[in-house]
Amino acid sequence: MNYYVGIDVSLEASSLCVVDGDGKIIREDKVASEPEALITWLRALNLNLARIGLEAGPLSQWLYAALRQAGFAVELLETRHLHNAIKTMPIKSDRNDARSIAQLLRLGWFRPVHCKSMEAQERRAILTARKLLQSKLQDIEFSVRGILRGFGLKVGKTTPARFAGRVKELVAGHPHLEAIAESLLAARLAMLREFNRLEKQVRDMARTDSRARLLMSIPGVGPIVSLTFASAIDDPGRFTSSKQVGAYFGLTPTKYQSGETDIDGRISKIGDASVRANLYEAAHIILTKPLKGCKALKSWAMRLARRAGTKKAKVALARKLAVIMHRMLVDGICFRDAAARA
Repeated sequence: MNYYVGIDVSLEASSLCVVDGDGKIIREDKVASEPEALITWLRALNLNLARIGLEAGPLSQWLYAALRQAGFAVELLETRHLHNAIKTMPIKSDRNDARSIAQLLRLGWFRPVHCKSMEAQERRAILTARKLLQSKLQDIEFSVRGILRGFGLKVGKTTPARFAGRVKELVAGHPHLEAIAESLLAARLAMLREFNRLEKQVRDMARTDSRARLLMSIPGVGPIVSLTFASAIDDPGRFTSSKQVGAYFGLTPTKYQSGETDIDGRISKIGDASVRANLYEAAHIILTKPLKGCKALKSWAMRLARRAGTKKAKVALARKLAVIMHRMLVDGICFRDAAARA
């Protein structure tokens, strides 16, 4: 008989539940959230483990890779799908979550998630750190502007290079404001130095990565967009069709149909939000800037904008870019060669 194991991963200890093919609970336990402890516990069962399931999360990818390497049939379960499946349970606990995961595995009613390679995870970590520093720099600048505005001091329009000088000019003669500005500007300077270091690292990474260079052949697609998309896709072969990529990143409309009711909603916004935002920015650049080499793509988006509006045209163009970029990764040809071939 086949057996199924559900693992609810927590920071210190994970709850495990083993069920057989009829749904009967065979064993339950709590094990340290370490690969060695989990592998030892699973091997001690001496059962035919058909499938082991973990909810996708920060620790799950690390444990998933170790269990895979140990020879177990492991699946990462999509978080939103899993939550919707078990939210009807009146009692929420780690033990019940492990039971639910095991039963979902037994029934086959789950949505597997692709576990990204270590290289893709490292690049994604660098991009996330860069974005974090960028947002904190903006927070500091907005805070400085807000503090000074309360005293009638308006910074106005400045460039990043002139911002500190403008603030020092405004707070001159105000001892308390000078102390506040000095502290915040010192923090801003340190964060700006580290942000520039990460920015250089990202651009060097894009120059040395063949897939990123391939995607940057599209007008309007730069290092950030190309690296974010390539690290999110990781393995282009896991999509049977390029058209699936738009839905994978939440760029396709939702639909509700029941009886006589048939409603087409807004885009689903499921999947990677950073990829969706970067694709939208690239679509905005193509639609609003005078770029060369994308005449057909821009004409298609402009016709759609006249008919349905600019915002919908940008979303549609972002979805089309996702499909094109995936096909380029599969075929290994740049955008200009693909346009010439078409």
